[in-house]
Amino acid sequence: MGRRVRGRRAATTATLLAVTVTAALAAGCTSGSGTPDDGRGSSSASERGTSPSGAGPSPLAVKLDNAGSARPHTGVGAADVVYVEQVEGGLSRLMAVYATRVPETVGPVRSARESDLELLRQFHRPTLVFSGAQKKLLPLIDEAPLRPVTPSDAPDAFYRGSDRAAPHNLYLRPGRIAPEAPGRAALTTGFRYGPAPAGGTATASRTVRYPAARFTFTWSDARDRWLVGMDGAPATEADGARMAAATVVVQYVRIRESGFRDFLGNNSPYTETVGSGRATVLRDGRAWDVDWKRPKATDGTAFTTGDGSPVNFARGQVWVVYAKAS
Repeated sequence: MGRRVRGRRAATTATLLAVTVTAALAAGCTSGSGTPDDGRGSSSASERGTSPSGAGPSPLAVKLDNAGSARPHTGVGAADVVYVEQVEGGLSRLMAVYATRVPETVGPVRSARESDLELLRQFHRPTLVFSGAQKKLLPLIDEAPLRPVTPSDAPDAFYRGSDRAAPHNLYLRPGRIAPEAPGRAALTTGFRYGPAPAGGTATASRTVRYPAARFTFTWSDARDRWLVGMDGAPATEADGARMAAATVVVQYVRIRESGFRDFLGNNSPYTETVGSGRATVLRDGRAWDVDWKRPKATDGTAFTTGDGSPVNFARGQVWVVYAKAS
């Protein structure tokens, strides 16, 4: 009986997501074949907590594996914003946020972290797509003002790729649960777009290092974009397209220990995205040293020059790389 009830609940959730414009992408990254169990039991969209005031469209946020074995990625080029955060062992993971386009396939998808919840509070009830999480973290995810979605919620939307081993081979077909993109209004990031600020320093490339990962952004006049490199190699997608950003933000934040550890005993870093500090904004082949401020979790992040003037980003994909403040 318990198994049948659980199955009906999961199926009901999947159906509701499929018919909602703001429905979620979902994915998982457990090893083995079949549909992974994220440990949450039956799925339900959380109604608790707070999010930005007023109703509005909800973006789709997908946690992406970024180990060497997970590359090349699929579907990252369609994201409006790509966040980069440090995880256990000094490695990195990505969070791709979709609002204006939904790609045909996204992946590989991996597990959520505690700091994802704070980062996503800036959006109106976003959908967080992830493969699972530590059991102690799952109640916090369910209580957060977002829609948590994993492969157990909509198994028909996922598949295992045959070109690499689990857990780096789980892919999502977003169109099966998100038939339309929610639109630009879902991007309540606080970002401003328009002409570049005065000044800036001509910059050919910028590298950001984690203990066991590094990202390099190299300006291309031909592409009018910052070409992305990871761990010393060009970052490409599965179709061969080079990853490229119109704007790159290197945001210096506090990275501290969380109350969670991975199965090897490594502490899961917590990236604090609420507060204030310094940042470097890269656009148009130039760099600006700016200030950032996010007073509370439900706010977007404001970037300003020394005199308090807002800093505009170039139109196109934005990468935000969270680096440890000195």
